[in-house]
Amino acid sequence: MRVNWRRWSTIATCLLALVALGIVALVLRQFTWAQIASSLAGIRPWRFAAAGLCTAASYAVLTGFDWLGVAYAGGSVPYRRVALASFLSVSIGHTVGFAPLSSGAIRYRYYAENGLDPGQIGVVVVLSAVTVALGEASLGGLALLTQPGLTGKLLHLSAPTILAAGIGCLAAPAAYLTLAATVRGSFKIHPWPFRLRLPTPGIAAAQIGLGLLNYILVAGALYFVLGAAAPIDYQSVAAAYVLGNLAALITHVPGGLGVLEAVIVSLLPDVNLIGPLIAFRIIYYLLPLALGCLLLAGTEVKQRVRPARNHLAP
Repeated sequence: MRVNWRRWSTIATCLLALVALGIVALVLRQFTWAQIASSLAGIRPWRFAAAGLCTAASYAVLTGFDWLGVAYAGGSVPYRRVALASFLSVSIGHTVGFAPLSSGAIRYRYYAENGLDPGQIGVVVVLSAVTVALGEASLGGLALLTQPGLTGKLLHLSAPTILAAGIGCLAAPAAYLTLAATVRGSFKIHPWPFRLRLPTPGIAAAQIGLGLLNYILVAGALYFVLGAAAPIDYQSVAAAYVLGNLAALITHVPGGLGVLEAVIVSLLPDVNLIGPLIAFRIIYYLLPLALGCLLLAGTEVKQRVRPARNHLAP
């Protein structure tokens, strides 16, 4: 049965990669290559480089999500393998959408090969999702409290409501850290089939820090390319990004397609943002996806070649 599960997880992983590439093809069909080239020509190379550095740092931070999850689950997997599983799951899952399912299928494929059982892999997926939520809540709370006018405009909410929402967002990670420091023992959340326990205070604090840092870096990548179209401060970009990303998570739109753009356009309604938004999609989603698919193909070929060599060895 275990062999069958591995076989199906391999098939699911390859199908997810094909779905991601199909989504990219549909997106690119909205523009001609001439439109893409001309819209990108106005962005200076240093802005591309700065956005690329933020993107690389973000994906590096995301490997920390999985590293914490593996440690929390009691697994022992070398960091290089954790980093591979994380990058493949995130680079493909970002484009496909439904991250817990799409990324979870890829994580199962690679963590099962490294000795983790289904319960442990489920814990890694859950902890990573919680880390994402903690980062979203942290940056969202900061955005609501530091940019009340902008967030009120984007959300059409009153100032007292914005203040209460901001405090509530920041209270969530604070409460999580407090519970991690005080609650012991395991518990079960229906219908999750496994018993869970809160992480140690150290892991909880690392989750909050890494989750917030990841969103800061992604907003930084967007900030550098948007600056080519109009002068704008980082705080406004961060607020718009976190609100757009939250809407994308709620709707499960693959890669936030259209949702994030709508929020950014409402932030700068009289500015031509085609070039910067295409640049952001290419830098943060398409290039990692292309690299992820190449790595996926390489690892799958390696998995097939190794048994053949062992079989032919005298």
